[in-house]
Amino acid sequence: MKMVNITLKAHKQIGKLNRQDIGAIYEALETLADWPEISGVKNLINRPGYRLRIGQYRAMFDVSDDVITITEVKRRNEHTY
Repeated sequence: MKMVNITLKAHKQIGKLNRQDIGAIYEALETLADWPEISGVKNLINRPGYRLRIGQYRAMFDVSDDVITITEVKRRNEHTY
């Protein structure tokens, strides 16, 4: 099991959303502790890291030895990646 850290930037982005979306996002981020046995994750193409699909939102993250760091959480649109 890996430890999941969320950056201050990602916390602020999540905090701007409605309560229902916030709950769904934190629930999905907790599943990252089971890395790599999770679904909805893809490699990012234009930069290092991965993304997790959470409905209409995407969580970008990096994986190191025993730590997963959530760097951003954004609504999916043409400017997300």
